[in-house]
Amino acid sequence: PGVGESLMSSVGKLAAAALAVRDTHTGEEILDALEGCFEFLEPTHFLVTGVPMPGRPLDPLVLRRRWAGRWPEEVNSDDAVFRNGIHLRRPIVMSDFSDALLAGSALCRSVSGDGSGNMVWLPVNAFQPYQAMVLVAHKEASDIDPLLLGGLECVATEAFRQLFAVKAVSNSRPGDLSSRERRVVGMSADGKTASDIADALSISQRTVHAHLQNASDKLRARNKTQTVVEALRYGQINL
Repeated sequence: PGVGESLMSSVGKLAAAALAVRDTHTGEEILDALEGCFEFLEPTHFLVTGVPMPGRPLDPLVLRRRWAGRWPEEVNSDDAVFRNGIHLRRPIVMSDFSDALLAGSALCRSVSGDGSGNMVWLPVNAFQPYQAMVLVAHKEASDIDPLLLGGLECVATEAFRQLFAVKAVSNSRPGDLSSRERRVVGMSADGKTASDIADALSISQRTVHAHLQNASDKLRARNKTQTVVEALRYGQINL
């Protein structure tokens, strides 16, 4: 009964915070309401940010950061939290910061160094090509009920919907592919040859190859296959 009462209390607070998100009118109010959803965890670290494209810095995409201790310098897309986080389709809780997936992560070193034992890793993928993430570290050792995790995911998605509505965030990121580059890479992913793409778009094959090369450079890919894979990972194309 004690656990049930605690869960219901947390669900009630989350519901109230979710309603607060829908009643906001500015970016700061939306982020305040979103941050309030995690108060029951008594977080030590809180980060709301867009996910940077390959080789790009994180700071220009940060929307809210409350970080206990020293913020690690020059965090970018190579940090394991973002490199692996873009694969996530549902929120998870990480408690083992020595996990191979997180090897070398400056963010995880910062969190574990401050004594926090768990990190909620919550992806926001509903607005591609834009990708975002909410990271919340806390010292509470107990697991978070899946019901609460699902609720937090819904609230985060709604918060970003509101942020876009009030133009507090742009759906483009530095390093995004251009619309023509996306089209060419997407057609390549569908098995079209350079000749097929050139005919369909009324451009030369040389231009097709130039678009593919530009996309490869932006995605730091070594060949056409990796270009397609990275474009999918970063939400630049859909199948």
